[in-house]
Amino acid sequence: MDLSNETFYLDNLKSKDALSLNQLMIRNARHFQQYLPKTLAQNLSEDASKNYIKNKSEAFKNKTEFTFAIKEKSTHNIAGLVILKNLDWNTKQGEFAYCLGNKYSGNGWMSKSVQAAKNYAFNKLGLEKLQVIIHHTNTDSINVAKRSGFTWVKTLKKEHVSAKAVLDMELYEAKNDV
Repeated sequence: MDLSNETFYLDNLKSKDALSLNQLMIRNARHFQQYLPKTLAQNLSEDASKNYIKNKSEAFKNKTEFTFAIKEKSTHNIAGLVILKNLDWNTKQGEFAYCLGNKYSGNGWMSKSVQAAKNYAFNKLGLEKLQVIIHHTNTDSINVAKRSGFTWVKTLKKEHVSAKAVLDMELYEAKNDV
């Protein structure tokens, strides 16, 4: 993946990232619990993060899921994740999930990272349609999707089961027009 600037870069997850990933999840647990509960649940300890990284590395090799770490350049700490999941190679479609620690928000890191991951999905993987499924209250994520070239398609009724309720979600899509 080609994204690096003076403040951050995208990279594959490595086993040495376990502590940094775990710390990101714990420090942002309340926010991630609401929007990425499965990822949070898989990273509640350093050992759990090691296992998560091992599984994600295997998925990357098998081309079943692609997880990229957004890393702060000065410390190499993980600031967030961009995950390309729910891949359907027959229809050439995938779905993005992403998260960024509160400490790093507001600097354009996520929008640039999603845009780079989108380009990778279209140009390197040959996907033709990408989706993001977002709750309407997650305005930061909606803004990232829009800035990254995704457009709203429709409301998906009862799409997500949270700890508190079954939620309607908003579907955003981007198509490779090449």
